[in-house]
Amino acid sequence: MAQLLTLVVSHDEQFRKQAERLLRSCPVPIGVIDEGSQRGDTAPDVVLVDIRHDATAGMASIERVRGAAAQAAVFAIANANEPELILQSMRAGATEFFTWPPDSDTFHGAIRRTAARREAAHGPRPTATTLAFLGAKGGAGTTTIAVNCAVELARLTKRATVIVDLKRGLGEVALFLGIRPRFSLVDAIDNLHRLDRAFLRELVTKHKSSVDLLAGSEQFDRPGAGDASAIEELFQVLARHYEYIVVDAGNDINVCTQAGLYAAETMFLVANPDVACVRNAQRLIERVRQLGVAGERVRLLLNRAAEPFPIPPKQIEAAVGHPIYHTFPSDYGIVSTALNSGVPLALSGDSELAKQFDRFTRSIFEPAASAPAATSSAPRNLLGLGRIASFW
Repeated sequence: MAQLLTLVVSHDEQFRKQAERLLRSCPVPIGVIDEGSQRGDTAPDVVLVDIRHDATAGMASIERVRGAAAQAAVFAIANANEPELILQSMRAGATEFFTWPPDSDTFHGAIRRTAARREAAHGPRPTATTLAFLGAKGGAGTTTIAVNCAVELARLTKRATVIVDLKRGLGEVALFLGIRPRFSLVDAIDNLHRLDRAFLRELVTKHKSSVDLLAGSEQFDRPGAGDASAIEELFQVLARHYEYIVVDAGNDINVCTQAGLYAAETMFLVANPDVACVRNAQRLIERVRQLGVAGERVRLLLNRAAEPFPIPPKQIEAAVGHPIYHTFPSDYGIVSTALNSGVPLALSGDSELAKQFDRFTRSIFEPAASAPAATSSAPRNLLGLGRIASFW
């Protein structure tokens, strides 16, 4: 389902943060836009209007929002469920009324209905499917999977695809693709005010597979905390020009990678079958839940898996709390050769690993036709089980 753009109208900063968290926890991907920097091409789909403390000003805000964004669903948020207040809100133009804090299931149901009505009335928003890849630790193979997924998406679907390297200082996507970018992510967020299609075409680097790359920054301090809102707006811009956005989020959840996770329809967590990865995967998923990202958007990928497994897959699933969505075999030699040559595996031969990338990518855009790979059974490794148990 396409991302919904939302706007929160309130003078209460604490309310804004709590409302944003509630929105982020929706199963539907949510993008939050700022009222002050809102542009004509980023009209919101949902507007939350805070009428808790001043009903008169609240009604004026609802009328103003309704006039500026006639197609938006307007949610009035009040302190009490008063019939007269509900009637005033509906007359002003509100489509939903909630008391604060709302029941999350009821609120998410309203968001789902809004998304369904929008698609029924206007068709799907011409936006990208955003896929974020997050590693359980450095060296887990996150970049390898993200790059080959992007290449396969472009090759198999023939649709506009971009890969975004969110890692600062040490981003490696360009190396994996064998290209030398002139510009980076930082150039894009520093020029958001003029980032139209023509300028974006100058900032990305085209790979021979037809994948566009928005390269990682070579600076170690950019993007930083002050760039988080710009990163989120950048994803909204990219969604108007690409059908697939693949995000290499590295192995750290910071304020900038959060923007990629919030925008993602699916977040793939890449882990190896070892104690450190399993422990980190469990902690990262807990952190994702704390940020409000719906757990149903998370998919667990097991990389570098070879029998006998150091830790049985079923034990990994139990520890992490998610089923393994896809398993990639271990083949250090072929991966190393692909990295050193700058030719992605998806383009370099007919290895078993390349076949798995093909199968995994097809499961993304042809979910009914290509089921994810099943997890193999393996002998129980009692030493591995004991070490995992010591962490929980």
